[in-house]
Order: sequence, then structure tokens, then C-alpha cells
Amino acid sequence: MFFFLLSFAAGVLSVFAACVLPLLPVIVGGSLAAGSRRRTYTIVASLAVSVVAFTLLLKASTALIGIPEELWRYLSGGIIIALGSLILFPKLWVALPGINLLNKESNKLLGAGYQRGGFWGDILMGAALGPVFASCSPTYFLILATVLPAQPFVGTLYLAAYAAGLSLALLAVAIMGERLIRKLGVTLDPEGRLFKGIGIALIVVGVLVFTGTMRQVETWFVERGFDATFIERYFMGEPAQTSANPRTSFVPTNMKEGLYKKAPELVLPDGYINTEGKPITLAELRGKVVLLDIWTYSCINCQRTFPYLKDWYAKYKEQGFEIIGIHTPEFAFEKVRANVEKAAKEFGLTYPIVQDNQYQTWRALGNQFWPRKYLIDIDGYIVYDHAGEGNYDEAEKAIQTALAERAVRLNLNLATFSPEVKPPEIIAIDPNKVGSPETYFGASRNEYLGNGLPGKTGGQMLMEPIRVDPNTLYLIGSWNIMPEYAETAEDVGSPSIGSDRIDYRYRAKSVYFVAGSANGTSIKVEVLRDSKPLERGFAGADVHFEDGRSYITVSGNRLYKVIEDSEYGDHFLELIISKPGFQAYAFTFG
Repeated sequence: MFFFLLSFAAGVLSVFAACVLPLLPVIVGGSLAAGSRRRTYTIVASLAVSVVAFTLLLKASTALIGIPEELWRYLSGGIIIALGSLILFPKLWVALPGINLLNKESNKLLGAGYQRGGFWGDILMGAALGPVFASCSPTYFLILATVLPAQPFVGTLYLAAYAAGLSLALLAVAIMGERLIRKLGVTLDPEGRLFKGIGIALIVVGVLVFTGTMRQVETWFVERGFDATFIERYFMGEPAQTSANPRTSFVPTNMKEGLYKKAPELVLPDGYINTEGKPITLAELRGKVVLLDIWTYSCINCQRTFPYLKDWYAKYKEQGFEIIGIHTPEFAFEKVRANVEKAAKEFGLTYPIVQDNQYQTWRALGNQFWPRKYLIDIDGYIVYDHAGEGNYDEAEKAIQTALAERAVRLNLNLATFSPEVKPPEIIAIDPNKVGSPETYFGASRNEYLGNGLPGKTGGQMLMEPIRVDPNTLYLIGSWNIMPEYAETAEDVGSPSIGSDRIDYRYRAKSVYFVAGSANGTSIKVEVLRDSKPLERGFAGADVHFEDGRSYITVSGNRLYKVIEDSEYGDHFLELIISKPGFQAYAFTFG
């Protein structure tokens, strides 16, 4: 109940926060321009709904992963500028094509401009400010970064309380502003100076938001004491700001037990890498901020997170931050210490890694995904948890918050964090455009096998299909099906005429292949897409060319990058194997 009330009070106090004060002309001016109290309610209510909807969308929608924060700034600033221009130049409203479709009632009043515009204009005015208000309160950020991931239902209630307090306070400000204007006897003439001033104010604020210079305005207010968020910080139990530590927000220690789970100790690791042979435990790291990264080296989704992990480790290691890689294997060859050591070296992973071959720590954490990241704070609580790729900016902000809390608690100096997180560039994958599932070759998971007996181990002679259906695995020739993989069983001679082949019709832009060979022998595999050799423009990093043909050479057990195209599409993949002993584990698409 305390935090629910604090969330409501935080919404009220946000009106006096440094990042809201410059926006008050938009609220008051937009309300005055609306011309009626009912439409003032509409603007404020739509802003409150926008704050909640925008927050939940950021937390829940994979469609927003990878969208830069600047986009929301440009969108909000652009809308505010547009609405200010319509108030300043009302005839623009009439000239907009298709405007009559917005609101039948407003069609009769178009000549008066936005100030007498329709319901949807008021909705747009309020909704445009939702993303702008998303960083104006330490309590809001606490809800976003900690409570929502741990307890979505409770976090949503807190978020609703925050939006309710914010909307009521803004409504009060708008009504008082309206009364003050009327008391001064200023005429609310759509062509008068007041409305022109409102239009200019909206345009100025919109430009500040659009260009990002609003931060400088916020700093001006903070430096002169116009910031009420210190009241929130006081009730949240934060010590006073000193020269040794920055002012930040975090959950009081006595509240953590009700919000978070304690991180379990690493359970019976099977080996240690990058630790000079010494065991490592979470207990000995207590007092640091620790990120547990569950991964396995043949997982392409895991590999795409490595640039971010390495970047964070380089930036924050000296500030009390540690990463522990929990290597939990998907396939038997990933249990081999030498393979993991080799992979860690090739990927440039220098932080400690423990082998979790028996899934002991995996189960202790209740995990089901590769990759997954658990952030542990100074008190040993898991304060952030994310499965899969994406949300890198959110994860880094959680790291920064945990490090800032550590600095405050230990009275340490902390380096200034960049306000905008800019992670390294990686290949962007849109999961909504990938139309093919991860496909396994071994009998334990080969449900997509189209011309054999799924789930059956042993030798099978498989014939070429009459038709190749999408997302269906076809093995052609003599294959020995094992629980984890399928292995070619007979020598077939030249790859150009060989009978051992893999056919697959997929929809994606990239194809990754987990494969290996018996006894580590080198096996050449010809790769065709749509019955043609690959072109260099979309050939994967493991493809090489000889005599106009495209090949991968498989030796070690790992993930091979076969196709890395820039465009999504439907294609027919053929892999022609040159020797027996070739082991196929899985296709992954991106």
C-alpha cells in the first residue's frame, strides 16, 4: 500500500519535476485552445492513458526492440510542433487532405482551426506527450526497470496510480490556468494574441523536444532548485546527495524482499574458465553488481548478445560490476571444456565462465531459455531479468541503476553515465518476418522430418521427395539417425554428384547450421540456394568459393553461418555432403 500511495504522490509531484515544468505551456495552452472543460479532460486523460500504454508496450512488445529512443523524441516533438502550427495558422487545418474523415461534428467548425477542432485532435495532443513523460519521475523509472519485470500485475497497478496522480495534478494546473486567464480579462479569441502565443509556445516546446535540447532546459530548472523529485527520493529512503555519489533512485533495502527473489548460489559447476583455475561463487562477489548470462556457444541468439556483454564489461568492470557466463550446453559436444574454452577465446569473452553441464544452476534459477540475463544487486537480489535478445538499452540502464545504488551505499565516487545508451551495431533480426522454425535433425526432436520416420533412431535410406514442402526437413541418401544428430553413413564421392543431401525450403534472410563431423575430420559441403551457388553478397561468414561453387568446410562441432542476406524471402536450400561421418544437428533462421 505504501508504494501504491507513493506512486500516486509521485504522479502529482511530477508536475513540478524539472522535465515537466517546460511542458506545462503545452498542457495549459492546449486546454485553453480546446475551448471547453470537457476537452481539457480529454487531453489530460489521453496523456495518462498514453503514459501507461507506452510503458507497457515498451515492456511487452518485441516489435519495439531495437527502435532508437530518438524516434519517440522525434514523434512527440513533431506532433507538438504540428499542433502548435495549426493553432498559429488555423487555415492549415482546413487545407489538410482527408481531415473531414476525423470527426463529423468538427466538420462544421473547421474554419476556426484546431482550437475548435475535433475529439481526435485532443486525443493526439495528450497522447503525443506520453513518451516525453516517461522519464520525469524516479518512482516511474523504478516501476519501469524493477517492479514491472518482477511483478507485472503489481507493477501495472503502480503505473496506473502514477498516471492517475499525474493526470489529476495536470488537470488542476490546467483549470487554474484557465481561471487565471479569465480573471485577467483576456479574451479567448482564436485570432487574438493569447492563442497566437499558445501556438508559438507549443512550437518552441516541440522544437526543444524534437532536437533533444529539452535536457538543457531541465538542467536549468534543476540547478535553480525547481525540482520536486527530491521529495520522492526522501520517501524512498535515499541518502542525501553528496559530492562522492550521484543522486539516483533505488528500492529501499527493507522493501526488496517483497519485490525480488534472492539469487541462488551457483550449483556444482562442472568447470571454470577465465578464472585461472579458481572456483568462483556469488557469495564471494556479494557487494558487487553481478550479471549472470546463460548461454551456449552454438546458439546464434546468444552470439548476437556478445557485443553488448563485452561493451558493458569494459565500461563498468572497474565500478564494481562483474559478469559470470553460465554455459549450459544444448548438445553433448558443448559439454567439452576444450570446445567451450576455444569458443570463449574466439568470441573475445574474458569474464568468468562456469560450465553448467548438468543444468544445476539452470534449474536453480528456474530458467528455460538461451540466452537469459539475471542482474544481481549489492544485496544479492535479482533486480532485472530478461530472456532472449533485445532490450539492451533497458538492461544497461538497470546495470547503471544498480551501480549507482552501490556507490551511494558504499559512499563511492561513480563515473557519470551517458544519458543515452548506444549499444554496438549488430545484424538486426525481425522475428515477425522469420517464417521458419528452429529445426533439429536428431530423433529426440526431428518432428519436421518429411521423408523419414521422426523420432526413430538407427539407419534409414531416404529417397528424394517428389515435392519439397516449406519448413520441412528432407534427408536424402543413407543416414544414421542418433538422438541429437543425423550422420551420413556412406561414402558418396564427388559433392557434385553425391546422393547424400539435405533439402529445406525456408523463409528468412539468414541460415545458421549447427554441424560437426565424426572424429573431427574435415568434410566439404556444397551449398546451393534456389539450385544455384551462393553469391558473395549474401554468403555467410563460413562460406568459401572454389571453381564457381560455394562450400562450407565442417570440422569442429559448432554453428556455421551459411547465408546472411539483407532481405527476407522464400528460398530453397540444398546441402550436398562429400563424405561419411558428417553430423547435422540443427538449422536456425534469422
